[in-house]
Amino acid sequence: MSQEIKVTGMVLQAGNIGEYDKRIVLLTKERGRISAFARGAKKATSQYAAACQPFTFGEFSLYEGKNSFNLMWAGVENYFDTLKKDLDLIYYASYFCELASYLTRENNDELEILKLLYQTLRALEKKTIDIELVRCIYEIKILALYGIGIEASRCVKCGSREDLIWFDARESGVVCNKCEHGKVKVSPATLYTLQYILYSSIEKLYTFKVSADVLWELKKIIRDYMRYHVNHEFKSLLFLFVVCREFFQ
Repeated sequence: MSQEIKVTGMVLQAGNIGEYDKRIVLLTKERGRISAFARGAKKATSQYAAACQPFTFGEFSLYEGKNSFNLMWAGVENYFDTLKKDLDLIYYASYFCELASYLTRENNDELEILKLLYQTLRALEKKTIDIELVRCIYEIKILALYGIGIEASRCVKCGSREDLIWFDARESGVVCNKCEHGKVKVSPATLYTLQYILYSSIEKLYTFKVSADVLWELKKIIRDYMRYHVNHEFKSLLFLFVVCREFFQ
């Protein structure tokens, strides 16, 4: 039975449908990731034009039909306008949204991922910590929330909590010196940072800075981990590769 529902969420993606309409992908608190049609949203006079832009956060009223949702009304709380004035930030934010879209599903409880994405875009706007650190934190945390997080508290081979100085992406976590099975050396500072990201609340994630060495190790860890456990080609990463080549080196 058709009905009108209200959801709170963020526009992850938006695409044109025909001459006047748009299709948007929303990550919502109530329904997880859903798609909706916005009739006439491409028209300059449309009340939906601004609300249908990526990164827009607010309340959306949707008409739930048999096979699709249609946007009826939107009350915007945050457009994240600052992001849209910086090309680098647009690329990063687009990737974060694309990753969230890939990992989330309709009718799942995706509230924590929505909260993470919102706080991450706020961190991009503030520019108080290195943008590459923001990316590392986001990737590490979202995979943990998705259920494929890194094991950073004990050796994945023997269970020991001592001498955790290696990381093995294939085995999904840290390895002790006795087992010596890892391919990436992990310093104590990097291990602490990794544990902090994994076990802290979302509100505390973007409150610290790290040394260049720790950032390099974090990038190596999450790059290898994503390759083994996600292994998906994200379109927005092609732009990031051009903008930020050093991340992939």
